[in-house]
Amino acid sequence: MPEFSLPADAITAYAEQAGWISAQTVPALPETLSMPLRRRVALRASGELDPVIWRAQEADWTRWADTRYRACASTAPLGTGAQPIRVGVKDTVDVVGFSTGLGLRSHRHHARTSTPAIGGLPARLAAVTAKVTTTELNIGVGSNCVNPYVPHIDPGGSSTGTAVSVAANICDIALGTDVLGSVRWPAGQCGTVGLRMTHHPSLLTGAFPLSPPMDALGWVTRSAHDLAYLWPLLGLDRLGDQAAPVPAPYRIGVVANIDGPNGTCGPEMRSALETARGQLEAIGHGLTEVRIDDLWALRGPAWELCARQAWDAYQLWQRWMTTELHETTRIALEVGAKVDNERYTWILEQLTRCRRAADAAFTSEGVDIWLLPLDPVVPPDVATANARTSTIPSPRDADYDRRIAYTPIASFAGLPALTMPVARDGRGAPLCVQFVGRRGSEQLLIAVASSLESAIGDLGLQPS
Repeated sequence: MPEFSLPADAITAYAEQAGWISAQTVPALPETLSMPLRRRVALRASGELDPVIWRAQEADWTRWADTRYRACASTAPLGTGAQPIRVGVKDTVDVVGFSTGLGLRSHRHHARTSTPAIGGLPARLAAVTAKVTTTELNIGVGSNCVNPYVPHIDPGGSSTGTAVSVAANICDIALGTDVLGSVRWPAGQCGTVGLRMTHHPSLLTGAFPLSPPMDALGWVTRSAHDLAYLWPLLGLDRLGDQAAPVPAPYRIGVVANIDGPNGTCGPEMRSALETARGQLEAIGHGLTEVRIDDLWALRGPAWELCARQAWDAYQLWQRWMTTELHETTRIALEVGAKVDNERYTWILEQLTRCRRAADAAFTSEGVDIWLLPLDPVVPPDVATANARTSTIPSPRDADYDRRIAYTPIASFAGLPALTMPVARDGRGAPLCVQFVGRRGSEQLLIAVASSLESAIGDLGLQPS
């Protein structure tokens, strides 16, 4: 009787050859990755960090981590320069040398030029080592990524891979796009720090547009201190029209609208806000309550604007794409089809008015930035998130007031916003607050977040 390989033997042999891993196996980070980022940069500059060792350890970890967390659409090894800083870029943003897939199953194009924020990175310090996963066209449900710190918690979207790649230590900083929270949600749900930049059209060249008046670049790092360190080092402080921060202490307006009938803020998120508030007061920052009634009332219309502009864009770009869209993507687009021209015109008029008045709102209240929770409720678990039929809420939804959330405030006004974790709930999920500042106040937001991070201390978030 001839001998045949049994399925168990064949699969075991294939798994060994492919390097499959057990979900329960989490190797220790090599020293080159566990050391503070600032130290790694210094050691590479001095030559004390051997480039061959650095490249090998980085490649081994990326191979393991991407198998486990599925953060990357494609990767590239560190070159002969063995730059110390690894940069990830969302797969809706063009980078020369990588294909752009837009989160679609059967689309790719190859960019002729890189988006300006990436093209200007110092080549001796930083290299793009990954295009990172996104949802379909920024609006589909789910990305198949795994949240590195809390695998049972949804990693968020649409810049999912931006946050997951950083939390998994595949990248040290990653670029995404934030329309209504697309960087801030995954950053917050993955326990990292996410900064939406001021809306600046010139920075969006090479980024797939979803809602051009609200689209903005966004960055994710593992900590506020990493972001503060990398911001000038990589020349990110020269993007757009950023202002130098005013000296500390800062005047912080705590947004009181979360307590109103449409605030819908849950007890866990309210507690996280109070934690941040107490620590900021202890540091010496001045806190006062403020109301932002006009912007608060326009959170829902911000979603309508995004949906309508996505629908209008779909009528154009479908001629270039033959891929069949996921059902959740189609449902999201159809929300926009229901926004009629009269409503659309009114929303655009409100956006123009708010943009003109945004900075004056800080001046009238005598504050530098606003503070509020990232969301009304805690991050959803994976099962809850996967049950959603659309990422874009419809006014007909029973939980509409909760789903429009708090992130559209910065988006509609075109303002920068930074989110960071300040506590964890009973499931281990990170609970985040966000700071919103005037146009061009990115460096001020980073400074405030860094001071709060020092006061909060280590939350014990580690890849698992």
